[in-house]
Amino acid sequence: MLLRQIYDDRLAQAAYLIGCQATGEAIVIDPERDIDRYIREAQRQGLRLVAAAETHIHADYLSGLRQFGEAGARLYLSDCGDEEWKYRWLDQRSAGGSYDAVRLRDGNTFRIGGIEFRVVHTPGHTPEHICFLVTDRGGRADEPMGVLSGDFVFVGDTGRPDLLESAVGVAGAQEASARQLFESAVRFAQWPDYLQVWPAHGAGSACGKALGAVPQTTVGYEKRFNPAIRLAADRDGFLDYVLSGQPEPPTYFARMKVLNRDGAPVLKAPPHPRALSPRDLETLPREVMVLDTRPWRTFRESHLPGSLFTPFDSSFPTIPGCYVQGEDRIILLVEEVNLEEAVRLLIRIGLDRVEGFILPEVFEEYRRAAGRVESIDEVSVAAVADRINRGETNVLDVRRLVEHEEGRIAGSANIAHTRLMARLKELEPGSDLIVHCRSGVRSSYACAYLKRMGFTPTNLAGGFMAWERAGQPVETSQRSAAV
Repeated sequence: MLLRQIYDDRLAQAAYLIGCQATGEAIVIDPERDIDRYIREAQRQGLRLVAAAETHIHADYLSGLRQFGEAGARLYLSDCGDEEWKYRWLDQRSAGGSYDAVRLRDGNTFRIGGIEFRVVHTPGHTPEHICFLVTDRGGRADEPMGVLSGDFVFVGDTGRPDLLESAVGVAGAQEASARQLFESAVRFAQWPDYLQVWPAHGAGSACGKALGAVPQTTVGYEKRFNPAIRLAADRDGFLDYVLSGQPEPPTYFARMKVLNRDGAPVLKAPPHPRALSPRDLETLPREVMVLDTRPWRTFRESHLPGSLFTPFDSSFPTIPGCYVQGEDRIILLVEEVNLEEAVRLLIRIGLDRVEGFILPEVFEEYRRAAGRVESIDEVSVAAVADRINRGETNVLDVRRLVEHEEGRIAGSANIAHTRLMARLKELEPGSDLIVHCRSGVRSSYACAYLKRMGFTPTNLAGGFMAWERAGQPVETSQRSAAV
């Protein structure tokens, strides 16, 4: 048996290639949408991908299962959970007819060569969630060596139970989901300690609140050190833990969840954006979304009107996902060496209309020729305190709610930067805003989006950390204090 984890650092997502070397057959679990890289890895290992499976209907990226179905692979999908969250695209193959799909229930098994996969229904993160217990029967094993745990159990965490409510808008879903997650955790705690755990996400994913950065774990380790699993004998304690402190989900999660259920558009080929010239920039339509990947200082001082600040770092593609709609036309301002990866990252969250790209030197040529540009103000703590004292500004805190409650600038409003698109109507149209986060990074994303949407944002240099260091007053949910 061969097992390879194929990891996407930007989305903190793990897919698994599992192959039987005796028969040369392989399967991929929880693939992303650009499936060619999984096929290449299988070929590199001397295997052919005959099947694809997934643990649940994902919310954080577009699944590659439909793409594999188009390529003729057999699909293994959950048939658990309620009718609202069952796959609706299995009879919609592009050429007509249905995909070769096997719907799975708790206790079902299937084989890829000599490798057996046993289905375990583990609801809670989502109603239909399943895990796969993996037994290498070709290697003469009669017990599983590990479990593909999907978004159920991570290293040091469990999948969050609130997404149907907080991201998709299903009112009242999170408490029922948390109770289901508890029952699944009880079942997990009964598994043997030696069982390896291969999760679908690592540190940085918004599918939990405290994921570890280690690629895999064991059942025994999680029983001892995972705060949620340690509460598998304390129902109320478990519910309190998994329902508190979850980060606000990115706006695009709702769209991903629905598309993965109803059928993501079949991707014939990745977009091939054309290179734009300085003259093209003169007539760029306002509705086009320019994703500018240059450093913050460079962007802040000069950028195309309406551009979004989307640095090519660990925040990409999450930031475009929060501020760009699936139907939007996109232009990338990016170094050519990063172009292909940027396009791939965007299509993984359904942003397919990447029509062109601008090299940084092309933008500079345009700017030097007196092309129209904008800038964003960034000011010191002292300047912000003075404006607040004179009643000249509103303060918007774009940190998580839990951060805001622990300490804030008095009178500040709070909208997490990942939820701005969904909550923009809560802000007074066209208002002047001092925007801050913890250190000035998240607020920089928010400032660019707010400026595009007609506000006049100013970034607080150094964020709330600088505010505290300067000895400015801090308000908490319990009491007000001078720090």
